[in-house]
Amino acid sequence: MQFTDTIYALSSGALPAGVAVIRVSGPGAADALVRLCGALPKARTATLRTIRTRNGEALDSGLVLYFPGPSSFTGEDCCELQVHGGRAVVHAILDELSQIDGFRHAEAGEFSRRAFQHGRMDLVEVEGLADLIAAETEMQRRLALEQAGGGNSALYHAWARRLTHARALIEAELDFADEDDIPGSVSASIWTDIAALWNEIDAHVDEASLAEIIRDGLKIVIAGEPNAGKSSLLNALAKRDIAIVTEIAGTTRDVLSVDLSLAGFSVKLYDTAGLRETAEVVEREGIRRAREIIGHADLILLLSEKPGVFHLDEPVAGNVPVIRVATKTDRPDTAWAPADADVFLSTKTGAGVPDLLQKLTAHLPDLAGRTSFAMPSRKRHVDCLRQASAALERSLATEGLDLQAEQLRLASDALGRITGRVDVENLLDVIFSEFCIGK
Repeated sequence: MQFTDTIYALSSGALPAGVAVIRVSGPGAADALVRLCGALPKARTATLRTIRTRNGEALDSGLVLYFPGPSSFTGEDCCELQVHGGRAVVHAILDELSQIDGFRHAEAGEFSRRAFQHGRMDLVEVEGLADLIAAETEMQRRLALEQAGGGNSALYHAWARRLTHARALIEAELDFADEDDIPGSVSASIWTDIAALWNEIDAHVDEASLAEIIRDGLKIVIAGEPNAGKSSLLNALAKRDIAIVTEIAGTTRDVLSVDLSLAGFSVKLYDTAGLRETAEVVEREGIRRAREIIGHADLILLLSEKPGVFHLDEPVAGNVPVIRVATKTDRPDTAWAPADADVFLSTKTGAGVPDLLQKLTAHLPDLAGRTSFAMPSRKRHVDCLRQASAALERSLATEGLDLQAEQLRLASDALGRITGRVDVENLLDVIFSEFCIGK
């Protein structure tokens, strides 16, 4: 990316639309407005203008805004054209911009990357913005908004300041031990705080599993013997036909999934092949995949159409709950006792489905009364936090101020990599590639 270029792109949704927003950023943004609209509008004030070609031909009328840097999203001079969202209108304006020397179409995420480069956002806020755009549930929105708004960044910066203070005292003692105004020992003044900081970081990392459920969804696997009604249940919960349903055992050969929103959380529901021994090659591969996804489940719905036949011979982590679901209860020839299952349902009549949804909701995280969603939501954050925690632990266990100071430096660098303050060049392309064009 050449940051000396002026970039432009459609920043709103797919065309056609009621309104289209074309964004321009770079040293030529003001000149572009003058060229297209005849005069530079008052800064940060929406102004109705006719947008024209270089030959004076009218392209459209719309609102134009000018944001002089550094008080703009990217930190550069920026402008926006809010025009009618027809394909012909937008393409004509983009084509006119492409004719200006030094202008080019923006790459994916380039506006946000320029905001980072100019100090308008750090990496955590940039990633939060990407998650906010992609959010599909209420909890995803709240988690992303916390990060995009700087909640996590403020926490990490506060930790970094405490480390900087501790390192400064250590360096002062190492370099000026003979001076009267330098304390003789820093242990009493900083190591208690370093131990507290270590515990705070570990407690923060412990919330990563909750953030993962919010961001990536609770993985619920429907398992059971062939013909137990797994595909019918998937279709009933999704309220549409996702899986093929027949009376033939072994119909489902692959893992099918659907995303649902339940109580504000994202839920990933997986339908699996019936678990049994078989010599059929394709079905055997489906069963292998079913066992693999069961091993990564957060919750298992174990189905059976026969009383007393709830068997799951697959390795499951001890903390993964299993809900026994009795199916096809509308059949008159099947007698179920209350203790035989946790939920009794019939996808044919719909009986029991509300009870199952209530059971599933009970296994979602309880966020009642929680005011902050400052949690590490990405593996990159968790890895850096664990590196910082390990360095703090070593600093407390190490003898010698110079060695302890080095461990505090490593902890500080690990925190800095989260927000992008140090050693981040290899991360930038990956992070900004997640963005759409025009953001």
